[in-house]
Amino acid sequence: MAAHVLRLRLALLFGALRGHAGHVVRVVLGLVILAAATAGACWALLTMRDAAPDAVRTVTVLGGSAVTLGFALAPLIGALDDPLDPRRFALFGLPRGRLAGILVVAGLISVPILALIAIAVCAAIVWADHGVPVAIGVVSVVLGVLTCSLFARVCGALASLFLRERRSRELSGVFVLVVLVVVVPVGVFLASLEWRGAVPQQLLRAVDALALTPFGAAWAIPGALAAGQSVWPAVLVAVATIVALGLLWLWAVRRLLTTTERPGTGRERAGLGWFGVAPGTPGGAIAARSLVYWFGDRRYVVNALVIPVAAAITTVPLLVAGVPPEIVALVPVPFAALFLGWLPHDDVAYDSTAVWMHISGGVRGVSDRVGRLVPVLLVGVPLLAVAVPVATSLHGRWAILPALTGVCAVLFLSGLGLSSISSVVAPYAVSRPGESPFQQPQRTSAGGAVAQGVVMLGVLVLSAPVVWCGWLALQGDTTAATTALWGGLAIGLGVLVVGVVIGSVVFERRGGRLMEFAEST
Repeated sequence: MAAHVLRLRLALLFGALRGHAGHVVRVVLGLVILAAATAGACWALLTMRDAAPDAVRTVTVLGGSAVTLGFALAPLIGALDDPLDPRRFALFGLPRGRLAGILVVAGLISVPILALIAIAVCAAIVWADHGVPVAIGVVSVVLGVLTCSLFARVCGALASLFLRERRSRELSGVFVLVVLVVVVPVGVFLASLEWRGAVPQQLLRAVDALALTPFGAAWAIPGALAAGQSVWPAVLVAVATIVALGLLWLWAVRRLLTTTERPGTGRERAGLGWFGVAPGTPGGAIAARSLVYWFGDRRYVVNALVIPVAAAITTVPLLVAGVPPEIVALVPVPFAALFLGWLPHDDVAYDSTAVWMHISGGVRGVSDRVGRLVPVLLVGVPLLAVAVPVATSLHGRWAILPALTGVCAVLFLSGLGLSSISSVVAPYAVSRPGESPFQQPQRTSAGGAVAQGVVMLGVLVLSAPVVWCGWLALQGDTTAATTALWGGLAIGLGVLVVGVVIGSVVFERRGGRLMEFAEST
């Protein structure tokens, strides 16, 4: 049976070259691009035979970690059907454990895995030229390839179980934001390093950290030996990763064989957008509706676009006043964090009469509060993740990065917590749906200005200790920078949790008042 499955796998690979002309051209073009990329990677590795061991170790660990992460994310992002889905082999009546093993072996026969093996073998050759025993290189290749293959198998099974018919351009956009959060700060960090003919110590520390993760452990084994370090930590992590992934794969095979695949071609969810991505819970539905408003309603779009403009304008008077540019470079990011956290302070009012759906449906307050925060988190976290390292790079001293991160975290998260309370305690009239964002209704009281001011002042008061630590870090106190980081995260998360809890209770108790407000504005 194992040989039969392997023959089927080979037949599927060659069968991809059959079909109409357009399909064959696309497949051939993809294979040519992959072959060219593989050849380029192999050539680049082989040219490092005379490079320093630290440089080879850095390249192999960083590159191997990125490739392993790619094997894990590809099944989650893509929506292609897996030809080795265990449900396709249910009629063969094989024991689940044996079927799981056969599919793992068959999964090794794929174009991406073959390309990975070629690159990994070239890395082993380079390490052999640096005095690493061939056996160690072979162990690294085997463990690395197995890790990548198992990640692809497990993540593909999880996607089949939980993301079936839910992958869409919206979900792909979320993954792009996640990648943006990781790639841009890393790119800015690498660009800021001073190489001077050797690998910077910061990068070596990053490599040491990756060597103890499931993504980089297998690839770090030869480098650890070449650097005179113990290989056992990396070996243990790599073996533990394979064992854990193997157990997850066994569980996934059992689950796939004992559950029924949901019917449908995907058309049933076509056009649902964020509703097809969000979980099928009250909080998920509210989050999806809020996302639709945030990216489609002109009032939300204008508010979001004003934030970076307002943050950038703050630099002008500072530069005119003679403040050093390296200090001014740090100012816009905390201002953006403050305004992002403050943005949803009147979110209920923007719903207008649509808020009746939440109240009449008996939605719990926590679902309403958390669901409304999803859009601003989805926008704010990537924006700050990119802006903080960029501002730090412009400042020129990376020791300030923890302090700036803590200050932005406390301003952003505290603002969200207080806004969760303000939007149900003191909502005020805003422009109605479809009206100009710049058209504001007449108000008979100053309640709106008071609500805005209280939220802003509350955020500043709660953030004051962290801002003070950030100022000390700017004067050169590295201990204050660490204090600002952890203090900002602790205070910000604490205020966010407390704000959501209080806002949830108030929402449930003031449902009637909120309906009256929505009908009267």
